[in-house]
Amino acid sequence: MTIKEFAPAKINLFLDVIRKREDGYHDLGTVFQTVNVGDTLEFCSRDDGEIQLCYSKPQEYPVESDLVYKAALALRSHVGKPDLGADIFLDKIMPLGAGLGGGSADAAAALRALNRLWELRLPPAELERVGTALGADVPFLVRGGTAFAEGIGEQLTFMEPLDLPVGKVLLIATPHDSVPTKDAYAGVPKSGPDRWEGYKVSCVGDKTAREAFILDPKSLFNAFEISVFPKHPLVAAMKDKFLDLGAEAALMSGSGASVFGIFADVATAQTAADTLRPYSRYLALTKFWHA
Repeated sequence: MTIKEFAPAKINLFLDVIRKREDGYHDLGTVFQTVNVGDTLEFCSRDDGEIQLCYSKPQEYPVESDLVYKAALALRSHVGKPDLGADIFLDKIMPLGAGLGGGSADAAAALRALNRLWELRLPPAELERVGTALGADVPFLVRGGTAFAEGIGEQLTFMEPLDLPVGKVLLIATPHDSVPTKDAYAGVPKSGPDRWEGYKVSCVGDKTAREAFILDPKSLFNAFEISVFPKHPLVAAMKDKFLDLGAEAALMSGSGASVFGIFADVATAQTAADTLRPYSRYLALTKFWHA
């Protein structure tokens, strides 16, 4: 039996850093949105209890540190069945250090697929709990769609998934740079809860009103731009290029380095993509994704 699983990446439509906690982590307020680009994984069961992971192209890290491998071990441990095994193939497309949650999306895809392959029948909420120990984005990416996330990202409130307005296009570009998480958190202002709480209040209402507010260029916000842009001018320049090329709105995703922009039509977005290609290590014209 072979199972193929798509691992949609994510962007952050809003991201604020509320406070630093006593445990050294930070409380965030963010809106996660999955997008229709990502890696693809294939899974085959094996009966010797081994977990084998291989890639479409060599990676710069050991297999044991890969979140897919860790997800398989975590799920097997969670159900107490050490004899479960799998051959896993990862067709790796998404860039590292990009703020798109690529590794976390792969881990979430592994949890979903192995849940089926091993016939565990665990509900999504239980897979999300397993994913919490793997990374802050993993619980959301188990289900995907659109969600508010709080705490370190594990406190999720899913909402009716957003869609881009008819005809509009999402462009994602990752400059030839990567942003270490410590760079993003160093110097980022801690805003307190007011901005995030006010944002949530403004999202109350039906889907149409909520969609219009969240996708309003004035609503898009990422506090990490304040700390990242001075240290990573290529990321700042990428956002400026998006706006110069006609994006109705542009924002850095997560802690960077990727920038996304919303364009009024395919032609404008394609022209922007053609112009940005030499400046990008990853580029995709896409749309929002939900199951």
